[in-house]
Amino acid sequence: MRIALPMAEGRLSPHFGRCEGFILVDVDPESRQITGRNNVQSPVHAPGAFPALLAQHGVTHVLASGMGPRAVNLFTQQGIEVVIGVLRDDVDQVVKEFLEGNLQTGESPCDHDERHRHH
Repeated sequence: MRIALPMAEGRLSPHFGRCEGFILVDVDPESRQITGRNNVQSPVHAPGAFPALLAQHGVTHVLASGMGPRAVNLFTQQGIEVVIGVLRDDVDQVVKEFLEGNLQTGESPCDHDERHRHH
């Protein structure tokens, strides 16, 4: 299992499309123990660029605060499971809670509807 988290200034990025890069966390699926981590720089933001990059890196899950429905769909097409609405920005805590099945999520702040355009 390889989990990707979008990063900005060392924390979970609140806006997926503007992240500086990703932390990739490798997890043994049976023991649920972290076996490694790696950083990947973001490519130029274009539709499909992030899903293609993360699929090339063998990512199986993306944990994010906000992401539009089109982006979620592009990840799903790559066979990558997406969890959005993550409330915390501490990467280690987010991964720990995800692996324990206790990850708290809320509304995705990036739904790209009319409200989003007025920000």
